[in-house]
This record gives sequence, C-alpha cells and structure tokens, in this order.
Amino acid sequence: MKDLLIEKMYEWSRKPYQKYMKKNAPWEVNKSQLLAFPEGSLGYGLGDFLHRNNFDIQAKLEDHDIIHVLTNTGISVVDEIGMQYYLLGNRKKSLYLYMVILSGTVFYPAQLCYFLEQYKRGKKAIPFYYLDFSKMLSTPILSIQKTFKI
Repeated sequence: MKDLLIEKMYEWSRKPYQKYMKKNAPWEVNKSQLLAFPEGSLGYGLGDFLHRNNFDIQAKLEDHDIIHVLTNTGISVVDEIGMQYYLLGNRKKSLYLYMVILSGTVFYPAQLCYFLEQYKRGKKAIPFYYLDFSKMLSTPILSIQKTFKI
C-alpha cells in the first residue's frame, strides 16, 4: 500500500516538475537509437535499461534514468528513494530530492540503514549529477564510473 501511495505521489508531481522545474531541452533520441550505440556505452546502457524495464524515455527526465544506469540502482520505490539519498550524498540539492527523501523516510523508516548506506556511497563519489549526459552517450559506462568513483 505504501508503494502505491508513493507511486501515485510521483505521478501527480511528475508533469508539473517536467514542465516548470526542468529547464533543459528534451533529448532528440529514442530507445532504438540508444540501443544502436556500442555495448558498454552510456547510450546503449540507457537503451538497455529502458528496454529491460519496459520504459520509454520521459522528456526532460532522461538524466534520472542515466543515474540508474551509472549507480546500478533498481526501480523499486525503496531503490528510487535510495537513489535520491545517493544524490544528496553526491551534493545534489533540489526541492524534489528533499520531498522524496522526506516522504521516503517517513514511509520507510525500517529502510533508514539502506538509505544512509546510499548516502555514504554518493558522498564517496565525485559529484557527477550535473553533467550533460546527452553529450556522453558514446562514453563507456565503466570509464564514467571510474572517473567519478561511482
């Protein structure tokens, strides 16, 4: 039941967040084009992530899925909250991040150890959340992970 409520909160907030908070232009790429990148590249990794999870690209939110790929984070509600803790540790600050962390901590207090573990992982990594990933699609995932200690 908690998962369903959190998922609904996400759905209600996603469109206004995309429209009013995200200033970047949507990427001009589709899933098939991503899967045409070389295996091991960020573009291929994103295409594979989208394909395996039966997702489509969400305009202006492409970076979110890239973070999943780079951090090897799953897609469950708890994983999503954990990824926001990771990003907080990586020095990202946004109203949306704080809302997810606050609601996630309230709804999943038993997962606090996991969340704090993700925060520590993010803290150890060199900040990377701000990169323009759309220009890095040919870059090997392992190279990015190594460079930024992800």
